[in-house]
Amino acid sequence: MASFNFRGLIAPVFTAFNNDLSINTNVIPKYAKFLLDSGINGVLVHGTTGEGVSLSVEEREKVTEAWLQAVKQTKQHLMVQVGGCPLPDAIRLAKHAESIGADSLLCLPELYFKPTNPQELIDYLKNIGQAAPKTPLLYYHIPAWSNVNVNMEDFLNQVGNQIPSFKGIKYTSNDLSAGYDATKAAGGKFAVFLGADSLMAGAFTQGFDSSIATSLNILPQFGVQILKAVQSSKLEEARKLQDKLTAACKVITKNGAWVPTMKAAMNSLTPINVGPARPPLKNLTSDQIKELETSIKPFL
Repeated sequence: MASFNFRGLIAPVFTAFNNDLSINTNVIPKYAKFLLDSGINGVLVHGTTGEGVSLSVEEREKVTEAWLQAVKQTKQHLMVQVGGCPLPDAIRLAKHAESIGADSLLCLPELYFKPTNPQELIDYLKNIGQAAPKTPLLYYHIPAWSNVNVNMEDFLNQVGNQIPSFKGIKYTSNDLSAGYDATKAAGGKFAVFLGADSLMAGAFTQGFDSSIATSLNILPQFGVQILKAVQSSKLEEARKLQDKLTAACKVITKNGAWVPTMKAAMNSLTPINVGPARPPLKNLTSDQIKELETSIKPFL
């Protein structure tokens, strides 16, 4: 069993699409280096930001393989989200990720026949752990999107050794109190990655040591600097940086949903073009993109 020691910042990378909405893997080596040069030492493939649930199994495998080749050069941690699809496909994706050498797995819950208590969630995740027993497994807690509202403190206290490969969670919720409880569950032995861009400073102050946040793609300097400021006990500096990042995210998302607006910002503000978002997501108009580019300038 490989250990899971990664702590710090992971960018949940966008899936790049061509204008015809086919996947574009050619940009991935440049994308990986851009993140590394920005201080980001890990990437998450096929999360919410990466539109994983909008890709076929074959597309997800192809994108994962391309990122694996890229991180062989950059030495970044590669986490692969394998859920958000029928269980047989999630099992296949977990086996595939392990077979090519992914560093860790992240898994959404069953999204239709939803687990309603910790043990049902554990039983679901056992399938993924058994499919890829040598790869660290984390659970993706995002109740606002999945509508799976299992308490994470209870879940982490109960999972114990039922899944030998289980190592932690991605906690995407604005309930920072419950998130803090999760960091202390089971004696603090599990990793808890914050998934809320607007709560980094507060969470790091409370003891979180890691984050997986969309803004780490577009404005990575903020996340990097907030974490360093908190670690150096410069809490006022961290608060000011967080205020600026939160305001920037509000500007970016003013005219649309999270993923397409963040993709537009990535295309406008960085050297990496990740193309449009796939339907049913609605992309910004050219006028909205111009407004974003003008409004975001004070934050750069």
